[in-house]
Amino acid sequence: MIKAIALDDEPLALAVIETYSKTLADIHLAKTFTSQNDALSYLEANDIDLIFLDIEMPKSNGIEFCTGLNKNIKVVFTTAYGQYAVDGFNLNATDYLLKPYSLERFNLSIEKVRKEIELENKAKVQKTHLAIRADYKIHNIPLSDILFIEALDDYIKIHLCNQTKIVARHTMKGILKKLPSQEFQRIHRSYIVALQAIRTLGKDCIELKEHTLPLSPNFKENLLRNFNV
Repeated sequence: MIKAIALDDEPLALAVIETYSKTLADIHLAKTFTSQNDALSYLEANDIDLIFLDIEMPKSNGIEFCTGLNKNIKVVFTTAYGQYAVDGFNLNATDYLLKPYSLERFNLSIEKVRKEIELENKAKVQKTHLAIRADYKIHNIPLSDILFIEALDDYIKIHLCNQTKIVARHTMKGILKKLPSQEFQRIHRSYIVALQAIRTLGKDCIELKEHTLPLSPNFKENLLRNFNV
């Protein structure tokens, strides 16, 4: 399911997106917004795959809004002004819908979004290394070397099998998206573990080779499913 929002200062334009989205089974239009501030607040608190984004809006335009996004969100620009197309694609937008657009043209945009997401998911599944910037250089870490990842405020600490530790500025939610879900799982708000490194699983903790980590009840059920328990 592709979770989407739409931002446009024209309610009629939002109504078109709502109507078209309802014709597709794999699109969930979670919210629509006429206020950029409201949309930004929602994006900061929620995970979204796609935003339909108008370009001509009061205050900052859609191009500026898109530039300020710090999440990996697919963008489909919607506008009545064709001169913005080059700017939109320079921002790696998935597509550009020129108003008024048909349901057929809308579906074509969604198909482009689907293909991009499928390719990204495939890359995650096949991934063997984690590339991350730390200490002014990029570390290309074999996934098999990672024991667990620890949260440190706005940073994370990656604990490796050889007892090396790499500290990087990143969020736990963001780093989890870079890791294959069949190999790594969050067990606590402060810890992500490599499933292959777990030696024993207790009531409220897990044991790795040389570490004992807390296990939160909120994450325990998912962890048990991985062990068919």
